[in-house]
Amino acid sequence: MNRYERHSELLRLLAEQRQLDVEDAAAELAVSAATIRRDLDLLAEQNLLIRTRGGAMPTEMSYELPLRYRSARDSAEKERIGRAAAALAERGMVVGINGGTTSTEVARALAARPDWLDREPGEGPALTLVTNALNIGHELAVRSHIKVVTTGGVAMPRSYELVGPLAGLILREISLDIAFIGVDAVDAERGASARSEQEASINALLAEQAAKLVVVADSSKLGVQAFARICRPDVIDTLVTDDRAPQKVKAFEDRGMTVIQA
Repeated sequence: MNRYERHSELLRLLAEQRQLDVEDAAAELAVSAATIRRDLDLLAEQNLLIRTRGGAMPTEMSYELPLRYRSARDSAEKERIGRAAAALAERGMVVGINGGTTSTEVARALAARPDWLDREPGEGPALTLVTNALNIGHELAVRSHIKVVTTGGVAMPRSYELVGPLAGLILREISLDIAFIGVDAVDAERGASARSEQEASINALLAEQAAKLVVVADSSKLGVQAFARICRPDVIDTLVTDDRAPQKVKAFEDRGMTVIQA
């Protein structure tokens, strides 16, 4: 387990247990107590927890893991979801994508598609990608075969998504062939939702501007609901998830969605 994986696990444990003991955390992660103390000190410096004598207690941010620490969790499943979703796009499309760990894997898979790397001299971009995620825009800006368009807005510290009226101004003026939306929850009856109403509002705009909507979510997010709805279930064309909970899939298929289990 590397440092970032340890940090992710420590924050997860802290959110679940409300406090951490150094010795208990060391036993849980199979590392030394000294390593845990250093990890907790680093996380405290980033205001992700509060150090206490012999352990740590949470701050408000501890319950919303920043993207860089959540990315290590279920990474293999999310990579498979990303590749399966990216296969749905075609050359020349205008694609919308929001922020989050699963969406980031979709963006990486889109940029890495080998059939798009070879271009004739003077040929336009293989893909135009519109995103409100700072990390995705930064990572893909160097890919010469991808035209990257980012929205304006206020950056969210957890997901790096740009939200607010400025982001909406851009999104209302464009049309998308397909939108890939990562969500905090997706339910066959209620639809897709997010914990943050600000993120949900911008994600809803991305969905509305797209001719085809693809929701990408690992199986832990299926059949549950979050605070703010992004879209109704009837507007979701395709759900791309992993293969760890096949029993949850039928409800989505019964609502007319195409379900891909990666």
